[in-house]
Amino acid sequence: MTSALVTGATGALGRAVARRLAEAGWAVTGVGRNVEAGSRLEASGIAFRRIDIGRQPEEIADACAQQDYVIHCAALSSPWGRYRDFEEANVLGTAHVAAGCLRHGVRRLVHVSTPSVYFDYSDRLLVPETAPLPRRPVNAYAATKLLAEGVVRDAGRRGLDAIILRPRAIFGPEDGALFPRLMRVNERRGIPLVRSGAAMLDLTYADNVVDALVQACLAPADAAGRTFNISNGEPVRLIDLLRRLFGLLELPLRTREVPLKAALAAGSLMERAYRIAPFLGPEPPFTRYTVALLAYSQTLDIGAARRTLGYAPRVSIDEGLRRFAAWWKESR
Repeated sequence: MTSALVTGATGALGRAVARRLAEAGWAVTGVGRNVEAGSRLEASGIAFRRIDIGRQPEEIADACAQQDYVIHCAALSSPWGRYRDFEEANVLGTAHVAAGCLRHGVRRLVHVSTPSVYFDYSDRLLVPETAPLPRRPVNAYAATKLLAEGVVRDAGRRGLDAIILRPRAIFGPEDGALFPRLMRVNERRGIPLVRSGAAMLDLTYADNVVDALVQACLAPADAAGRTFNISNGEPVRLIDLLRRLFGLLELPLRTREVPLKAALAAGSLMERAYRIAPFLGPEPPFTRYTVALLAYSQTLDIGAARRTLGYAPRVSIDEGLRRFAAWWKESR
């Protein structure tokens, strides 16, 4: 029986891939820190180990023993936070996972990274994996995920078969990040629109990312050591996305036109205020980066994933939005 270890299995993406593999008859072990979510995995027949990968190197190495594949989904993913927290989760955690894979002869590591490493406060369309990266990463998340990629490549030079995926803007049922953040901003003060929401965005439905992760596990040997962009391949204008999403949710869409310079300046002020006065809350309502995500176009070239992994998005953006809205209404 094929075996797989999934890190971050108590998060939305890790949970989805663990379930998919279990349904396919694989022996799956999930790793995470949320005991309650881990219990739900166990109830569905997935073994669970509570491990903090950034702080428990021996425990995660032990979990890699007798695994054919390790799918590394765990990460601290946020537009805001302390650098050392991102470093611990994303860089040290990845180093511990890679070391465990090397120690125990894992057949392949599939590492989930991010297209945030491309972002440079400009419009970029059909960005390939070979595109030059900005000299300075946009935030701590992008910086530490880029360092984590370096960790994986270094492990590859020491003999680890590894593939890196960069999925763009994952959404779907049980997602607590992308769309819920937009919904909170919409409810509080309205979503700021720069250039009338004309930015072209790439998104990826969660099931399509799971497809890519499974395909990366099973890809031929010539895929090892490579990095692949993943998205739905359906660029959409921000304003069209918002109208469709809030229409399906049956919620009023509240937007406000904001000049780009003013919006970025306001984001910077928010960041300064929350650094000086952390009692204001765990994170600012918006940052310079989150404003820029809604202001600038960024789409990915996914041709390499199509050709080498056989990746073909099965669930369209429109169908994904319908599924998310149905889940949200039911969960409410």
